[in-house]
Amino acid sequence: MKEPAQILTSVRNRLERSWFHEVTTGPCGDWPHPFPLGEPTGADLETDFAAIHRQAETWWRWAADQYAALETANRRVSGTFQQLPTHLQVATVDEAARLLGGTWPDRLARGRARQLVLAERFPLLGAGLSTTVRDTDLLGDQDFQTLCAVGEWFRDHGGEAAGLTPRQVPVPGVHAKWLNTNRRLVARLAGLGDEAALGLLPPHPARIHFTYLDSAYLATGGRRHDSATVGDHAAPAYRPRVVIISENKDTAIHFPPIPGGISIEGVGRGGGTVASFSWVRDAQILVYWGDMDADGMEILDGFRTAGLPVQSILMDGDAYETWERYGTNTDPKGRPLGPRPPRLVPTLTDTERGLYHDLCSPGWTRHRRVEQERIPLAVAARIVGSWC
Repeated sequence: MKEPAQILTSVRNRLERSWFHEVTTGPCGDWPHPFPLGEPTGADLETDFAAIHRQAETWWRWAADQYAALETANRRVSGTFQQLPTHLQVATVDEAARLLGGTWPDRLARGRARQLVLAERFPLLGAGLSTTVRDTDLLGDQDFQTLCAVGEWFRDHGGEAAGLTPRQVPVPGVHAKWLNTNRRLVARLAGLGDEAALGLLPPHPARIHFTYLDSAYLATGGRRHDSATVGDHAAPAYRPRVVIISENKDTAIHFPPIPGGISIEGVGRGGGTVASFSWVRDAQILVYWGDMDADGMEILDGFRTAGLPVQSILMDGDAYETWERYGTNTDPKGRPLGPRPPRLVPTLTDTERGLYHDLCSPGWTRHRRVEQERIPLAVAARIVGSWC
């Protein structure tokens, strides 16, 4: 017989799938619903009835405390009939929210209030009303009001936005980041189908920033720092033989001289932006160097997943043992670093993956982060130089 916490997980899963339909269109067949508690076999009843009876008593007490309804059945045990609970019967979406507690009752109340606003101000939403209630659930009240105002503006004045950037849209209180984040919802409210129909200019193409490391080139007086934009055809001052991608800006800018080398400032997770440049992909030696923490190892995996065959430096167990003395257990904002579930990181080597799982583990009692800036640049330069 399952425990109440296990059944409540099933209630939560069903509620997540159905609540926004229930608060907009009424009962949709998801409730009432009986959640089976698990049925002991006849053999279990004969051999371990005392334990099953204790489980049943737990359910009777829990149901009484929660004002919940249990379905029961009479089961034959050693010649007698015993009444045992078989299902938790949840009658309505509101009862499900009450049993789960937490934010659920407020979510339902907020969803009902918002569906009234959306139905009145955007009657053409039609069948999309329930999914819009769901998709606005995480918006604060002010953001929801802003969304409605912007949706109405694009519905009534959408043609005026053609050729504008998100920052230029003349709606009070709206900033570019907000509009970029909520384009899909705005387009739906405005009845424009998809966000491309808003007519706004596309986001700026991504850029990378890099530093030339070749001493012979720098001696000619050429520029030391440069940038490249995805989609442009401009090439760097020379085609590099060695490319070093650094997670942190300071490391990239101040990396020691490397013949034929270029150091690139990391662009966070993903790696797709850097991978779009052929002169990076085609470098004979392609290096990634990041922090020894869970984020750094995941970023390394992301660059390889993006198609860059990078070799890592100073990102394995041996490097951790050497440089842990500079470790920390807080992030850049001073918040404590703790364990976390490891992600799939299929491109990491065995030694890299071993360090990654250690850094994520609840049982890890050592530092969870060694910043790459704490390791002398000359050490990194010697490693890369030995490969040249």
